[in-house]
Amino acid sequence: MTTMPIKRALARLAPVGLAELIDRAALQTRVDRKYLVPVEALPRLLAQLAPHAKVLDIDGERTFRYESVYFDTPRLASYYCAAYRRRRRFKVRTRTYVDSGDCWLEVKISGARGSITKHRLPYHPRNSGTVHPGRDFIDEALGRESIGPEAGSTLDPVLVTDYHRATLLLPETLSRVTIDTGLSWRDADSTLRLPGLAVVETKTASAATPVDRMLWQRGLRPARISKYATGLAALRLDLPDVPWRRTLRRHFRGTASSADPTPTMSHRPEQEASCV
Repeated sequence: MTTMPIKRALARLAPVGLAELIDRAALQTRVDRKYLVPVEALPRLLAQLAPHAKVLDIDGERTFRYESVYFDTPRLASYYCAAYRRRRRFKVRTRTYVDSGDCWLEVKISGARGSITKHRLPYHPRNSGTVHPGRDFIDEALGRESIGPEAGSTLDPVLVTDYHRATLLLPETLSRVTIDTGLSWRDADSTLRLPGLAVVETKTASAATPVDRMLWQRGLRPARISKYATGLAALRLDLPDVPWRRTLRRHFRGTASSADPTPTMSHRPEQEASCV
């Protein structure tokens, strides 16, 4: 849930509609930089951003609840591509905009020099927990990039994330910033929450944004975090976690509230899964 100080700070920003945001900064292919920021620091950051940013406003609302379901193969091919830092990686998920009921099936592909390409298909919310109605779309997107599991291989729901998001437009650089609060992750056995932490993500064609520079001035640097991979590593202690180990030790383990303090350790793939 978004705190009142954050809501008041967002209320001071100029509004931007969804159509204008998409028109000016769709950025389906982009470079992302993620930062872990204490929730208490957000109002001051937003106040500093006020001259440079507009906030997405839909019917007077400026924060929106998101739910994402991530899918992977039985051997967690998507996860292992990230854990072993494969240059080209993929993710498959459904994303539901809970307030509006809209849902999308998405395939995200990470390429050279940190670039990300996203393929999206409108999806029925009742199918958010399965890829079956959109499997041809997934196979086509992955096949076009020559990445991912073989066509027709099983993709099962593995992890669900839930959070509230505010989205900013930076008109001068035609870039976007998302601010995610109320973060939670859950799998079949456990739930993990980080109520005091926000994920601030800048999305740009290449160059750093004013937000990046403001965060750098405060001593914050981009963090290694993936909502899917880092969250799954936090819940399943048997999985390799080298890329996110510092993030996990500093921000997740020992600070998160969890319904089950000992996440499941029952899933151990017999061998490393292939990304291609």
